[in-house]
Amino acid sequence: MNLSYSPPMMKSAMSASVFPALLFCLAAALMSSPAQAQSGEAVGNADAGRKKASMCIGCHQIPGYKASFPSVYSVPLISGQSSKYIESALAAYKKGDRSHPTMRSIAGSLSAQDMADLAALYGSK
Repeated sequence: MNLSYSPPMMKSAMSASVFPALLFCLAAALMSSPAQAQSGEAVGNADAGRKKASMCIGCHQIPGYKASFPSVYSVPLISGQSSKYIESALAAYKKGDRSHPTMRSIAGSLSAQDMADLAALYGSK
Protein backbone atom coordinates (compact mmCIF):
# COMPACT_ATOMS: atom_id res chain seq x y z
CA MET A 1 0.00 0.00 0.00
CA ASN A 2 1.43 3.37 -1.04
CA LEU A 3 0.71 6.06 1.58
CA SER A 4 2.39 8.96 -0.18
CA TYR A 5 0.18 11.77 -1.38
CA SER A 6 0.83 13.93 -4.38
CA PRO A 7 -1.47 16.97 -4.60
CA PRO A 8 -2.94 17.68 -8.02
CA MET A 9 -1.00 20.17 -10.13
CA MET A 10 -2.16 23.76 -9.99
CA LYS A 11 -4.16 24.24 -13.14
CA SER A 12 -5.83 27.49 -12.24
CA ALA A 13 -4.23 30.68 -13.49
CA MET A 14 -5.17 32.29 -10.18
CA SER A 15 -3.30 29.74 -8.10
CA ALA A 16 -0.23 30.00 -10.27
CA SER A 17 -0.10 33.80 -10.41
CA VAL A 18 -1.60 35.02 -7.14
CA PHE A 19 0.60 33.02 -4.77
CA PRO A 20 3.90 34.66 -5.87
CA ALA A 21 2.19 38.05 -5.78
CA LEU A 22 1.02 37.41 -2.23
CA LEU A 23 4.56 36.51 -1.17
CA PHE A 24 5.84 39.79 -2.63
CA CYS A 25 3.07 41.65 -0.85
CA LEU A 26 3.98 40.13 2.48
CA ALA A 27 7.61 41.09 1.97
CA ALA A 28 6.61 44.62 1.00
CA ALA A 29 4.37 44.97 4.03
CA LEU A 30 7.21 43.93 6.31
CA MET A 31 9.51 46.55 4.76
CA SER A 32 7.14 49.48 5.26
CA SER A 33 8.46 52.51 7.09
CA PRO A 34 6.53 54.45 9.73
CA ALA A 35 6.87 57.92 8.18
CA GLN A 36 3.76 59.97 8.92
CA ALA A 37 2.74 63.53 8.20
CA GLN A 38 1.40 65.85 10.89
CA SER A 39 -2.12 65.04 9.71
CA GLY A 40 -1.59 61.32 10.39
CA GLU A 41 -1.44 60.45 6.69
CA ALA A 42 1.46 58.40 5.38
CA VAL A 43 4.10 60.40 3.51
CA GLY A 44 5.35 58.57 0.44
CA ASN A 45 9.02 57.91 -0.14
CA ALA A 46 10.02 56.95 -3.70
CA ASP A 47 13.20 55.17 -2.51
CA ALA A 48 11.19 53.01 -0.12
CA GLY A 49 8.66 52.43 -2.92
CA ARG A 50 11.45 51.19 -5.20
CA LYS A 51 12.17 48.43 -2.66
CA LYS A 52 8.49 47.43 -2.62
CA ALA A 53 7.77 47.61 -6.36
CA SER A 54 8.81 44.06 -7.26
CA MET A 55 5.16 43.03 -7.06
CA CYS A 56 4.19 45.76 -9.57
CA ILE A 57 6.94 45.44 -12.16
CA GLY A 58 5.86 42.07 -13.57
CA CYS A 59 2.61 43.49 -14.92
CA HIS A 60 2.63 47.30 -14.83
CA GLN A 61 5.99 47.94 -16.52
CA ILE A 62 5.52 45.73 -19.57
CA PRO A 63 4.10 47.70 -22.52
CA GLY A 64 1.06 45.94 -23.99
CA TYR A 65 0.93 43.29 -21.25
CA LYS A 66 -2.35 41.43 -20.89
CA ALA A 67 -3.26 39.39 -17.83
CA SER A 68 -5.37 36.29 -18.40
CA PHE A 69 -7.14 36.08 -15.05
CA PRO A 70 -10.05 36.30 -14.47
CA SER A 71 -10.37 37.24 -18.12
CA VAL A 72 -8.05 38.82 -20.66
CA TYR A 73 -7.30 42.26 -19.27
CA SER A 74 -5.00 44.94 -20.66
CA VAL A 75 -2.78 45.99 -17.77
CA PRO A 76 -2.14 49.74 -17.63
CA LEU A 77 1.34 51.22 -17.36
CA ILE A 78 1.24 53.16 -14.08
CA SER A 79 4.51 55.05 -14.33
CA GLY A 80 3.79 58.76 -14.56
CA GLN A 81 0.29 58.53 -13.14
CA SER A 82 -0.65 60.98 -10.43
CA SER A 83 0.56 59.72 -7.05
CA LYS A 84 -2.82 60.66 -5.55
CA TYR A 85 -4.55 58.53 -8.20
CA ILE A 86 -2.29 55.51 -7.55
CA GLU A 87 -2.77 55.78 -3.81
CA SER A 88 -6.55 56.11 -4.10
CA ALA A 89 -6.74 53.22 -6.59
CA LEU A 90 -4.78 50.95 -4.23
CA ALA A 91 -7.01 51.99 -1.33
CA ALA A 92 -10.12 51.23 -3.44
CA TYR A 93 -8.79 47.73 -4.26
CA LYS A 94 -8.03 47.13 -0.58
CA LYS A 95 -11.50 48.31 0.45
CA GLY A 96 -13.18 46.18 -2.24
CA ASP A 97 -14.52 49.08 -4.31
CA ARG A 98 -12.46 47.83 -7.28
CA SER A 99 -12.87 44.22 -8.24
CA HIS A 100 -9.80 42.82 -10.02
CA PRO A 101 -8.93 39.78 -7.82
CA THR A 102 -5.15 39.93 -8.21
CA MET A 103 -5.02 43.63 -7.41
CA ARG A 104 -7.41 43.15 -4.47
CA SER A 105 -5.05 40.51 -3.07
CA ILE A 106 -2.01 42.69 -3.52
CA ALA A 107 -3.58 45.88 -2.17
CA GLY A 108 -5.15 43.98 0.72
CA SER A 109 -1.69 43.23 2.07
CA LEU A 110 -0.39 46.80 1.77
CA SER A 111 -0.27 49.28 4.61
CA ALA A 112 -1.09 52.95 4.09
CA GLN A 113 2.68 53.59 4.15
CA ASP A 114 3.28 50.96 1.44
CA MET A 115 0.63 52.57 -0.75
CA ALA A 116 2.09 56.05 -0.21
CA ASP A 117 5.61 54.80 -1.03
CA LEU A 118 4.49 53.05 -4.23
CA ALA A 119 2.47 56.12 -5.24
CA ALA A 120 5.52 58.32 -4.64
CA LEU A 121 7.65 56.05 -6.80
CA TYR A 122 5.29 55.73 -9.75
CA GLY A 123 4.02 59.29 -9.49
CA SER A 124 7.57 60.64 -9.70
CA LYS A 125 8.52 58.99 -13.02
